[in-house]
Amino acid sequence: MVVNGTNAAGTTGTGTTTGTGTTGTGTDSSGAGAINNAATLGGTDFLTLMLAQLKNQDPTSPVDSNTFLTQLAQLSQVQGITQLNTSFSSLSSSLSSSQALQASSLLGHQALVNSTTANLAANGTVTGAVNVPQNTSQVLLTVKDASGALVRQINLGAQSTGLASFSWDGKEGDGSQAPAGTYTLSAQYAGATSGGTAATTAVNGTVESVSMGAGSTGLTLNVSGLGSVPFSSVQQISN
Repeated sequence: MVVNGTNAAGTTGTGTTTGTGTTGTGTDSSGAGAINNAATLGGTDFLTLMLAQLKNQDPTSPVDSNTFLTQLAQLSQVQGITQLNTSFSSLSSSLSSSQALQASSLLGHQALVNSTTANLAANGTVTGAVNVPQNTSQVLLTVKDASGALVRQINLGAQSTGLASFSWDGKEGDGSQAPAGTYTLSAQYAGATSGGTAATTAVNGTVESVSMGAGSTGLTLNVSGLGSVPFSSVQQISN
């Protein structure tokens, strides 16, 4: 565009000005970036957008007050959710630290863990319990070797509902010492059926280490003879 004008000395001069749409292009690019990153907008970004909306509103058709109040309410919700997430994150870290500290006190203690197998050491013994779901006149514990052959049956007698403790001295039915190895445990109690009803068995083991898992794994105990065991499977902790 050519502009003719007269300067202070009365001399006529000609000046040339040019313009481009660079500024407009930059504005459009920023807008696209804001849309692409909408998922990461925070409270400050939200306020910036609201102020820009007010500054650039049409004077003949201003922003409706109800719409403005709705946007303010949405901002409060966003800030509240952000603060809540931060609080929950801090609480989770605090609980994990507390749980780890408490779990360290379990080292060296006996953990009663649900298991259908037991490891017998040389000239050792196996202790555990049968989870009896109801009062019964008899609980029978059966021990078998790796081949499925019967090694020993222990009659625990009449038991009340709860954990019925047992101790196997490592001897077979004829009184001889059973070799070291892994044995299978099963239990039955006198119930409604003539053949007896199966009951859950648990075995004692020494807690050797404790680990804190991520997510749903939670607290895990490394128990001698039983390996890694979720804390949820532990029935009892004793000295």
